Amino acid sequence: MRALTPGLLDRWHRRSDAHPSLALSRGALVVLAVGFLTARVAGVTVPLRAQMVVYLVGMVALNLPHGGYEHFENLRRRRPEFRWRYVAAYLAAIGAFVGLLFVAPVVGLSLALVVAMAKGGLGGVKVLAATSGTDHLRTRPQRFLAAAVRGGAVMLVPIVFWPHTFHTFSALMVGLVEPGALAPYTQYFDVTRAVVGVGYGAALVAHVALGYVRGGGRSWLVDAGESALLAGYFAAVPVLVAVGLYFPFWYSARQVARTKAVEADPAGSDDWDLLGGTDAGAVALRAWGVLVAGALATFGVLAAVYWAVPNPLAGTALLPGAVAFWSVFISIVALPHVLVGSVLDGDRGIWYVP
Repeated sequence: MRALTPGLLDRWHRRSDAHPSLALSRGALVVLAVGFLTARVAGVTVPLRAQMVVYLVGMVALNLPHGGYEHFENLRRRRPEFRWRYVAAYLAAIGAFVGLLFVAPVVGLSLALVVAMAKGGLGGVKVLAATSGTDHLRTRPQRFLAAAVRGGAVMLVPIVFWPHTFHTFSALMVGLVEPGALAPYTQYFDVTRAVVGVGYGAALVAHVALGYVRGGGRSWLVDAGESALLAGYFAAVPVLVAVGLYFPFWYSARQVARTKAVEADPAGSDDWDLLGGTDAGAVALRAWGVLVAGALATFGVLAAVYWAVPNPLAGTALLPGAVAFWSVFISIVALPHVLVGSVLDGDRGIWYVP
């Protein structure tokens, strides 16, 4: 059997870059960006209340289930002892994050932003590797730059184009633990905005130019186009709507394409399959049990975080308080999602690409 070199892998993966979820993700972001730009030119604004509802629907109802699915697929055929270590590390990371929020809430907020960018960036590069290929990304630093540009669009671009909303909800997130803790830093917001804008713009240009110099080709063209699309989307769409719909319409949809591309190489052994068996009824019952257990575990963590923080609604109205609380909670569970589910799981991980 011929060895699968990186070049051969990329050529094999490109057979999968026509998956409909890829077209859906790109089309959704284009439609949203054009729609909101058109509305802005026409003088039409979307009420903040509606933006918050969109955020919560996108992040709670559409995105959360996919996160659970990623872990299930990763653990489904792994050894039982590995699963227990995985869960223990996951809970330890959650506890550490909550502890950091209590000790240094502003640092915790910064970590939450980094986690969101890491999830979008690292996961996005894995999708690229499994679908269009990464012939133009020749070195590890270049791959990290690609991840930084893709993930940076999620949080850095809104800082530049939607500073008021971004800062308002950042203050509410910190206010779950220590109201007013972000106030001493408000004098630096304008400087931060300028530095972030220049830095991200330079990183985007460097990423696109370096990819062209290092290889160009179709993989570079797809990567460059998607990177520009992400930056344009988060610049054009109000940050609450942009983030709320990005994860289900872009991140989750594209991970479906990655899963489809690599599903012929399942993790672990069928002997340890959580849904193992030939009887359809038994398999369905086990699947239901896993689903219920996952939902109860997630609700348990949510309830524990809600009980632990001093101001679970940040001392404000229900809707903005819910947005702030959910943003903190999803960041808390997203840290082990990235760290335990990918970085520390070197053999497979939630974003596995052979």
